[in-house]
Amino acid sequence: MRANGERWRAPYATDPARTRGRLIAEPGSPTRSDFQRDRDRIVHSTAFRRLKHKTQVFVHHEGDHYRTRLTHTLEVSQIARALARALGLDEDLAEALALSHDLGHTCFGHTGEDALDACMAAHGGFDHNAQALRIVTRLERRYAGFDGLNLAWETLEGLVKHNGPLLLPEGGPTPRYRMAGIPAAILDYDAQHPLELSRFAGPEAQAAALADDIAYDSHDLDDGLRAGLFDLADLAEVPFLEGLLNEIEALHPGLETSRRIHELARRVITRFVEDVIAEANARIAALAPQDVADIRGAAGPVIAFSPAIARADADIKRFLYARMYRHPGVMAVRAKANRIVAELFACFSADPSLMPEEWSAGLERAPEGRVARRIADYIAGMTDTYAVLAHRRFHATTPDLHWAPPSRGLPLAEP
Repeated sequence: MRANGERWRAPYATDPARTRGRLIAEPGSPTRSDFQRDRDRIVHSTAFRRLKHKTQVFVHHEGDHYRTRLTHTLEVSQIARALARALGLDEDLAEALALSHDLGHTCFGHTGEDALDACMAAHGGFDHNAQALRIVTRLERRYAGFDGLNLAWETLEGLVKHNGPLLLPEGGPTPRYRMAGIPAAILDYDAQHPLELSRFAGPEAQAAALADDIAYDSHDLDDGLRAGLFDLADLAEVPFLEGLLNEIEALHPGLETSRRIHELARRVITRFVEDVIAEANARIAALAPQDVADIRGAAGPVIAFSPAIARADADIKRFLYARMYRHPGVMAVRAKANRIVAELFACFSADPSLMPEEWSAGLERAPEGRVARRIADYIAGMTDTYAVLAHRRFHATTPDLHWAPPSRGLPLAEP
């Protein structure tokens, strides 16, 4: 902490006093940095509030203590701030990026995204990262002077590129976008406000991306264990987790199951966070960046897992994919949710006037692609609850998404 109360900021951190500004110029605030203002705009947005009733893995009514997109986002934010503080980065920018990273997710989690992507196959597909950009640059309508939130360049850059560059140095798309191409929403915005798509994002965005991985590795293990989709003995398949469980047993022999689960989750977060800090410091020392431009121009990410923890992360994700995300009960609910999204899209495609006027206005003679994108925007903004209610309005039967996870005696709600 500096004498004037300002936290220490490393020379390679993103400096809010040197922001590249906003697409539409605004006067500065006498009390908040541009990144603080961005964070506040995100928190007060309609899209952020909707995260409360959007699925993470389980639909919202299956248990009060399972994660939603909102609780996941708050956990990511806490971890991102911890990483930023330890590494001397701008905490407010890291927090803004963490809070905005899931704004583009649809109802019903990845199921909704997959369903909308299939519906939009002839019109550029659907990508939640591009949808988040559409939300903060176009779809939020709160301010008198502009659509969207008019966020700072650094926040938009981090939102779009937190998982790495989208273009190769020679100009072609990176492997992630080689098949489907870079979403039009990103290319369109980049054409008017270039985001340097072939370079890495700043260090705060890199920290937020890792915070996302850390949060969902930890809390999906927690949710899956408490739901009974697998038990602690099954985690022996993952050597990193087996080691943590052995450590807990040595320190707290005979500990009750619910506390063992919590001890495991907190240790996953702690070990991963400590690893990122150590690995980032080593990479920073090797790169010797003089400013944030050196971070963006590096040959690879500077904020990263060590090879050992990267393997642990991959092992955990493989385990969760097989035991949780593809669990028969979860898949059965996913199939029903997929039907809801697909049938809503077909319904609005046949008659766009069935959407509220603010969404259907001006579509009477619009090209098919524009109509489809408007429908996708509308459905993507729905919460789980709203999507079910909307489906009931236009269809005789609506799939029942209720599913009781096979709990093995753990309390799903704590007193």
